[in-house]
Amino acid sequence: MSISLKRKRLSSGLSVSQKVFVRSRNGRATKIVREHYLREDIPCSSMACSKCEEFYFVDANGEMRHPILSDSPFDLQNNDIGKHYLIVDTNVVLNAIDMIESSSVFYDVIVPQTVLEEVRNKSYPIYMRLRDLTKNEEKRFVVFYNEFKVDTYLTRKKGETMNDYNDRLIRECAKFYSEHLKPCGITTVLITGDKDNKAKALKAGIISMTLPEYVSLLPNSKELQDILPSKEGFSSNYKEIRYPEYCSVARLVGGVKNASLQQGIINISSYNFLEGSISVPSLPKPLLILGRENLNRAFNGDTVVVEILPKNMWKKPSTEIVDEEAINKNEIGDNDENEVIITDQERRILAREAIKAQGDSSVDETEKIVPTGRIVGVVKRSWRLYVGQLSPNSVDKNRIGGNSAKNCFVILMDRTLPKIRIKTRRARELVGKRIVVAVDSWPTTSKYPEGHFVRTLGDIEEKDAEQEALLLEHDIEYRPFSKNVLSCLPKEGHDWKVPENLNNGDVLLAKREDLRDRLICSIDPPGCVDIDDALHAKKLSNGNYEVGVHIADVTHFVKPGTALDQEGASRGTTVYLVDKRIDMLPTLLGTDLCSLMADVDRYAFSVIWEMNNNAEIVNVRFTKSIIRSRHAFSYEEAQLRIDNKSNQDPLTEDLRILLKLSKVLKKRRLEVGALNLASPEVKVHMDSETSDPNEVEIKELLDTNSLVEEFMLAANISVARKIYEAFPQVAMLRRHAAPPATNFEILNDMLHVCKGLSISTESSKAMADSLDRCVEPEDPYFNTLVRIMATRCMMAAEYFTSGSYSYQDFHHYGLAVDIYTHFTSPIRRYCDDVVHRQLAAAIGYEPLSELHMDKDKMDLVVKNINKRHRNAQFAGRASIEYYVGQVMKNAEATEDGYVIKVFSNGIVVLVPKYGVENLIKLELLGDANTAKFDEDKYRLSFKDKEGKQREVAVFDKVKVFVKSHLDEFTGKRKVQLLLK
Repeated sequence: MSISLKRKRLSSGLSVSQKVFVRSRNGRATKIVREHYLREDIPCSSMACSKCEEFYFVDANGEMRHPILSDSPFDLQNNDIGKHYLIVDTNVVLNAIDMIESSSVFYDVIVPQTVLEEVRNKSYPIYMRLRDLTKNEEKRFVVFYNEFKVDTYLTRKKGETMNDYNDRLIRECAKFYSEHLKPCGITTVLITGDKDNKAKALKAGIISMTLPEYVSLLPNSKELQDILPSKEGFSSNYKEIRYPEYCSVARLVGGVKNASLQQGIINISSYNFLEGSISVPSLPKPLLILGRENLNRAFNGDTVVVEILPKNMWKKPSTEIVDEEAINKNEIGDNDENEVIITDQERRILAREAIKAQGDSSVDETEKIVPTGRIVGVVKRSWRLYVGQLSPNSVDKNRIGGNSAKNCFVILMDRTLPKIRIKTRRARELVGKRIVVAVDSWPTTSKYPEGHFVRTLGDIEEKDAEQEALLLEHDIEYRPFSKNVLSCLPKEGHDWKVPENLNNGDVLLAKREDLRDRLICSIDPPGCVDIDDALHAKKLSNGNYEVGVHIADVTHFVKPGTALDQEGASRGTTVYLVDKRIDMLPTLLGTDLCSLMADVDRYAFSVIWEMNNNAEIVNVRFTKSIIRSRHAFSYEEAQLRIDNKSNQDPLTEDLRILLKLSKVLKKRRLEVGALNLASPEVKVHMDSETSDPNEVEIKELLDTNSLVEEFMLAANISVARKIYEAFPQVAMLRRHAAPPATNFEILNDMLHVCKGLSISTESSKAMADSLDRCVEPEDPYFNTLVRIMATRCMMAAEYFTSGSYSYQDFHHYGLAVDIYTHFTSPIRRYCDDVVHRQLAAAIGYEPLSELHMDKDKMDLVVKNINKRHRNAQFAGRASIEYYVGQVMKNAEATEDGYVIKVFSNGIVVLVPKYGVENLIKLELLGDANTAKFDEDKYRLSFKDKEGKQREVAVFDKVKVFVKSHLDEFTGKRKVQLLLK
């Protein structure tokens, strides 16, 4: 609390205030004195104002300040307000950021510094969206530093809450603008979501409105009504309490601290919307959450606090596929009075699970029972913008009733998420559209969360709409790079070149090693344009080999703390889709200045080893360099060149050296326990003229794929050791934790029951050896199938800062190495850029930025890039799934498939040729009434459509008819499988 403030006037229009705080920590009171400088020369940023002209001068970055707010802002005609600017308070920004970003409203907006800081403290993602708006020249948003302006700064009153103090600062800011711009004929309107703040503003003579009040005055108000958040006037008025209330924050914090409650991230099953699981440190297996009431309004991905239920309430995980649309077919949109939290059918499903859990007291059955729990609080929501379509049932209900807003349900594309209730006046025009919605709240009195409409993407199945929906669903930043970001690029653009004179006085250039005499080449997928790695090898006079990995020197162009660097850090990674690439950095860098193209001088960061014939590293050095690649090979082209014995030129001979050494490196890795895992890898071919997908094939891996991989792995390991040695607290590394044995229990049980095989989990070496033994001589794909399924049981690899774990926890289980990082792809991964800067500092090339020396800041970077890396992987898979669905519209076929899951009412089949897996429900298999499910043997028997008795089990090879299918529930087109 501020207990005193003294102010004195300084020269140059400055005054300094002395704030005195008392901070209590660990039972001790500490007096803190801080100086707070106030200025008179902070401009209002209005083009209409002549009073502030003298305050526009060159800032610390050498850029000229200039006014931003229009001298002719929007005019509310036939209203006393007339031409006006808007000031927003924190409540409005937090609850209505979607509307604030809309191109239909909110121009010439003043964001007080007080609001910006409050938003930052409460929601960093919304803060970043607000900051982006201040860079949008069309919207004309300005941040006004009211707490540093002499005319708008106020001292905090004794006993005044922080919230009341901030509200008073915002009102003072609005008052200043009203008086300051009155001679210009421009009024200022304070938009607030706080009734008390509005009342006090009106009493002080400040024009103030709630968001719905302001929107109602606009000519496009009907269009904007749908974008209003439900908290701003559309919240429901249900009376019956249906969900349990969350515990107080004190109870949650105390419970987690004393271990009576557990905290974790909820994962909703993609096969049963009534079942979730949470991994908690105190339990060997994930905690099971069954039923709506126990899930208690949690979204997939929320960080939640759970209470473990008594042992007599523990159950077995479900063996039944449960679709929400199947058990709530008759639910309608605006008949809220008849809602119940759990339908009769849901109760029957939950009852069946309880009976199964208690029905057999044998040891095996008891082992399958797992702890269950209920969610008692949500620590952090995973809410974002969601994509979906209006439920036809709810729209039918709205066909009568004029122009008033009606309740509608939006069915989201992600089946693990609940429907969202919105109110809209445009229900009929939105039918058949792919729409974006936001969640506002989920009251205890509402079966479903409440939200609002944001915008329309286009018609369902329209290519552009579906592509944008895919990016939004996986939270991929796909907007064009801003002018601020592009302004950081070299002014020469595509004409930039490595200087011809290397002795031009540039200290850093003089430190580079000229490696243009080496026979360097790149090997990449066909058509690759963002080439960020190249290699060379040559025989030394002592019989050893010099081997070099050369990586694009992206950080020469991307300097720490710049807008370009911040954008790269925010995006985290390049996202590869079937028909496009969403770049982490502008294409000028990725496909030109940093791309190691053939016959062009490029800056690189090189790792150069001396290796003996056994590929053992004799020594290693790291250097910034200048290189010139002699050839840009595709994998196939390089393989053909190596295999053609008639090619005896020096470059080909060097390729053969690289291949020989890479095979030794790989053999050694596998011998110490590196895992050779697998995933369904396919490639979708696009028509060169129409860009339509027309063929799918399994990716073929050549020796040259492995050649590149081995040296990239070796470079990453060498670099990891160097940067950890230099920066033991903040080195950017990557780890892969050993999987708990419980992760493999189900897979091992399936292998044992169905094939008499098993996977060992005591070490990566034991696992690698046991995977090699999982073979069926008559079916070569079986081993790949097991590796795919084993991969899904593994822990996810993650980036981390070295000070976050002890050295033994740095271990990368999959690669079987003690330390690892990512250095080799700086064009497409932000981690690699940080590593480049750390390595440059470690070898004395240039000092490390303070941004990468601060562990707290580095941990924020790590958290974001882990999230972005995961999202990019999911987006890539979703893109393949979408395009395979498009291919199958005109190419239905019968293919081989493998059963990978068996439920009591369906099976899941993987089709290797298309890299897709899909659920085949029992009603599509045959007669549900004759079906028998043997849970212990993972087997389902039934009579097919022709009355023939059939039986399928896990790992069975089956023939399936593959066709394209539009899911009426989600509006997503994907592959549908039918058992032949």
